[in-house]
Amino acid sequence: MGSITGAVLKTLLLLSTQNWNRVIAGNSYDCDEPLVSTLSQASFSSSSELSSSHGAGFARLNRRDGAGGWSPLVSNKYQWLQIDLGERMETTAVATQGGYGSSNWVTSYLLMFSDSGRNWKQYRQEDSIWGFSGNANADSVVYYRLQPSIKARFLRFIPLEWNPRGRIGMRIEVFGCAYRSEVVDLDGKSSLLYRFDQNSLSPVKDIISLKFKTMQSDGILLHRQGQNGDHITLELRRGRLFLLINSGEAKLPSTHTLISLTLGSLLDDQHWHSVLIQRVGQQVNFTVDEHRHRFHAQGEFSFLDLDYEGNVSFSCSQSQSVPVTFLSPRSYLALPGFSGEDKLSATFQFRTWNKAGLLLFSELQLVSGGLLLFLNDGKLKLNLHQPGKLPSDITAGVGLNDGQWHSISLSAKRNHLSVVVDGQVASAASFLGPEQIYSSGTYYFGGCPDNSFGSKCKNPLGGFQGCMRLISISNKAVDLISVQQGSLGNFSDLQIDSCGITDRCLPNYCEHGGECSQSWNTFHCNCANTGYTGATCHNSIYEQSCESYKHRGNTSGFYYIDSDGSGPLEPFLLYCNMTETAWTVIQHNGSDLTRVRNTNPENPYAGFFEYVASVEQLQATINLAEHCEQELTYYCKKSRLVNKQDGSPLSWWVGRTNETQTYWGGSLPDPQKCTCGLEGNCIDSQYYCNCDADRNEWTNDTGFLSYKEHLPVRKIVVTDTGRPHSEAAYKLGPLLCRGDRSFWNSASFNTEASYLHFPTFHGELSADVSFFFKTTASSGVFLENLGITDFIRIELRSPAVVTFSFDVGNGPFEISVQSPTHFNDNQWHHVRVERNMKEASLQVDQLLPKTQPAPADGHVLLQLNSQLFVGGTATRQRGFLGCIRSLQLNGMSLDLEERAKVTPGVEPGCRGHCSSYGKLCQNGGKCREKLSGFSCDCTFSAYTGPFCSKEISAYFGSGSSVIYNFQENYSLSKNSSSHAASFHGDMKLSREMIKFSFRTTRAPSLLLYVSSFYKEYLSVIIAKNGDLQIRYKLNRYQEPDVVNFDFKNMADGQLHHVEINREEGVVFVEIDENAKRQVHLSSGTEFSAVRSLVLGRILEHSDIDQETALAGAQGFLGCLSAVQLSHVAPLKAALQPSHPAPITVSGHVTESSCVAQAGTDATSRERTHSFADHSGTRDDREPLANAIRSDSAVIGGLIAVVIFILLCIAAIAVRIYQQKRLYKRNEAKRSENVDSAEAVLKSELNIQSAVNENQKEYFF
Repeated sequence: MGSITGAVLKTLLLLSTQNWNRVIAGNSYDCDEPLVSTLSQASFSSSSELSSSHGAGFARLNRRDGAGGWSPLVSNKYQWLQIDLGERMETTAVATQGGYGSSNWVTSYLLMFSDSGRNWKQYRQEDSIWGFSGNANADSVVYYRLQPSIKARFLRFIPLEWNPRGRIGMRIEVFGCAYRSEVVDLDGKSSLLYRFDQNSLSPVKDIISLKFKTMQSDGILLHRQGQNGDHITLELRRGRLFLLINSGEAKLPSTHTLISLTLGSLLDDQHWHSVLIQRVGQQVNFTVDEHRHRFHAQGEFSFLDLDYEGNVSFSCSQSQSVPVTFLSPRSYLALPGFSGEDKLSATFQFRTWNKAGLLLFSELQLVSGGLLLFLNDGKLKLNLHQPGKLPSDITAGVGLNDGQWHSISLSAKRNHLSVVVDGQVASAASFLGPEQIYSSGTYYFGGCPDNSFGSKCKNPLGGFQGCMRLISISNKAVDLISVQQGSLGNFSDLQIDSCGITDRCLPNYCEHGGECSQSWNTFHCNCANTGYTGATCHNSIYEQSCESYKHRGNTSGFYYIDSDGSGPLEPFLLYCNMTETAWTVIQHNGSDLTRVRNTNPENPYAGFFEYVASVEQLQATINLAEHCEQELTYYCKKSRLVNKQDGSPLSWWVGRTNETQTYWGGSLPDPQKCTCGLEGNCIDSQYYCNCDADRNEWTNDTGFLSYKEHLPVRKIVVTDTGRPHSEAAYKLGPLLCRGDRSFWNSASFNTEASYLHFPTFHGELSADVSFFFKTTASSGVFLENLGITDFIRIELRSPAVVTFSFDVGNGPFEISVQSPTHFNDNQWHHVRVERNMKEASLQVDQLLPKTQPAPADGHVLLQLNSQLFVGGTATRQRGFLGCIRSLQLNGMSLDLEERAKVTPGVEPGCRGHCSSYGKLCQNGGKCREKLSGFSCDCTFSAYTGPFCSKEISAYFGSGSSVIYNFQENYSLSKNSSSHAASFHGDMKLSREMIKFSFRTTRAPSLLLYVSSFYKEYLSVIIAKNGDLQIRYKLNRYQEPDVVNFDFKNMADGQLHHVEINREEGVVFVEIDENAKRQVHLSSGTEFSAVRSLVLGRILEHSDIDQETALAGAQGFLGCLSAVQLSHVAPLKAALQPSHPAPITVSGHVTESSCVAQAGTDATSRERTHSFADHSGTRDDREPLANAIRSDSAVIGGLIAVVIFILLCIAAIAVRIYQQKRLYKRNEAKRSENVDSAEAVLKSELNIQSAVNENQKEYFF
């Protein structure tokens, strides 16, 4: 069995429940004894001392010995104060002071720890906080509790900043207690063996606990084999810890029995790392250091006995390697070589996250040039640079910026150059020419000094940031401790005897599956294909509801919905049906009619429904909706819903709460009731459901289930179809939800002192806030939440400035967006702010967003503790006057209206939506205010739909016509109050507006004809040659004015758009949005006594010109769309009448669509959608899945469907006829209710023959 080379395992424990409880209780012991005060002088050391009275031994807290503290000879960032605690101790707190009675104190410092006095590790307060804030004067004590605690023998304090008017000065104390443990040293070939105790029982809790440290990146720490083939393996791979669990329940590993988890990173740093595996039942916690993963597992652990074999020592050997950290691009390490040597050689190991940086430069003698070894795009490049010659390159390795240790060996002798990467000879090259390489004597690692030093070092890609170790020059190891002490070489911005690399992708702060990558200073998130955006993939790119899509102007189609916004739930695809309200349609896999036979209570039938969304996604969608419903149709023949004897249910359904429901479609949640029971029209009045009448004839209980808490239906159970002639069938429709409870949820703030308060906002690592506001005030606070020092605040700073201010411990920051127009215009404006570990951002409306990067290695946790104030502040000053709507925090909506009902100075709701959303009402639709939101009134528009954007089109067959009569005769008009009265009577019509679209291949054709009682008329025709002509005759005694468009044949089968506007004697005409013309009429300026408008064929003879008469006799064959004469829409009145209208339709006129086929029309129009099957086209403006791309495929599919439907209708008709004759012979008369139900069922059930007597059958 393999073992981890050089690893040290500490206290491998397997404990029972009782033992583990004792361990937990043991963690509460006191561990805060002062540790420094009892140490001897020899336990203190430092980088240097100002004088003998400023030595490290005088650095005890509150002591005045010597000069009253430690001060180094020179105050710079390379000084340190170190204590040796004598043995490994647990340190739980530190405290610092300045030098007694002096101006010497440290304002910030690093704390480092080590077991051996070598290979130091920095202590971090948070994942990105390295430094501690120090003192502000000489004598006050600054105390820090360490969480987690440090378990080490040596501690080192490294001053970073100090009093600028003095120098470094420190007195210290550390607090803690003794820490003792047994250790074992493994050499890579040895192992500890544990043997099973066969007599013991499996405990309730299983615990595996250990600590380890190693320099090796790979090896097995633990492997446990069970009797049933189950095993656990704890293995280190590339510095990460893998836990492999096989439950042994299957002979071969499968995805269900084999579990593989990964935690930790950079664990090969020769520092202690703790591992804890806890199991309670099937719940397992896997913890490495501070990172935890929870999961479910099968199988059991067993008690083990201890034995060992191989070379095992129970003491801990210490590594002697000294790493060095290059902290910044300005870092470098200059080491002397041997000047004049005829060869150049160096070896070292490095690790980094950066793709580029200089590793080594050596100046060459005689040749005049330099040898550069550097990283570029994660690859190693060796470059010989000689003036006047092309550079010679060798490239080696790939992906060397993976954070792992990589070994490099460089050799250059005479005219031969080679490099070895991780033991592989990458390449070798011989230089052109007889020149030989001689070293100049200095090797620059990691970077170059400033030019002022006179160095010829070249650094084309910037300095190296990372760690190096095991540096050798000319086969001689470099003593880096001598470098640290200043006796060898020189350096800048290094941290010697420590590798400060950290994995910024652990934990992964990229949300929603974002892929994390990193450099030395920061991390980056790749949000591609996640459905989210932002620096940490926090912000969803999709809307939360169909209602939100609707008010962006989107039409019916398939959309991705993210019900909880930036919350953890993923987006999913569904259909939005945009009627006056936006309906959300969620399909499932059981929409077909299903017949059930041969069941009884002992052998029940259960039908399950799987939806396109998860249970959590469904719950979020339903909770957000104003209303949800689902149609459940239950057919029955001698199949009861309830047992007559004991009242127990015989059939039921199960909803989202997994509770049995016995009420059926249309009923309230009353047990064992159906729609007919509530309405009192059941076929047997002594029952509450039709099916309970238990008749040998088909009936049904049908209706919509609308109790949101129980939806959707997830299962239906049928148990009473086992008797002779007993049968049942059911059909479940899609889940339908409408509205968005949060979208219009609003509150009006009437005084500056009024506000709403909510529980504290918890957005420690990621926080987003979004809302709408409208106001006439010049300033006010929208939202505020305070902590001890942290806070967030969003406010209207001035009429044109919105400001987001916050503090997470790095000092207050502000971001402002300024608008060229004022925000206090009483229109809705949208605000969205986000703060995460990478940045903070603010966006208002569609203005350019502003961002503020987070400070490098600063505090990242937003810690708030006060109530959340909305519309005001805790001081009741600078409150907001106006309306706030749709307030969401991290995707969760706050119910402003409910809280406003019980808050003085605040009212629920807010009116005045049309000022902002009225522009969504198109084509003459009028915006109407509603209590929550608005609607578009399409009464005087030729369009329909939620935004008056859906054209009403009609296909006209040969000889057909639509006639809109404004008045039957002239005398009636004088007393008329109808809208048409404005077109005739004593009024003179001096202007009109006409719009329509058409498609035809016939010429001549009459498109539109308007007549008057005075033989005046307007005709729009296609002449025999295909020209479009507009003929105005406004004087019965003159010839008509003719406007002719001959630029193309208008009977070309394409869709054309016509718009005519007349102002007295001036006519403006526009064809297809490109051909425009203005004409002055000579026949008159007024239309008198308008009589009728004709589309298609003119049925009566009139006094009209020959061209119009010829076109009128031919009529129109094709499609007309969106016909409008001022405020009259004749097609709408004919095809979708909302009230009686003076309309006459002759011939074949049917509602259709004039939309052009793919590629034939530049102006796309909406397609119609069926609410029954919700299978419309998907909106191209949104990111959709499986979009329909081929219209030809659609047409082919439609033809196939039509043929299939015709065949089905024929089969159904034959079957119904046969069954009708059979029933006439057997039964003379049935009730109306039964006949209706049976007809519906036969049309669906009897399509296929009932040959198979299985329990469940599907019918298509």
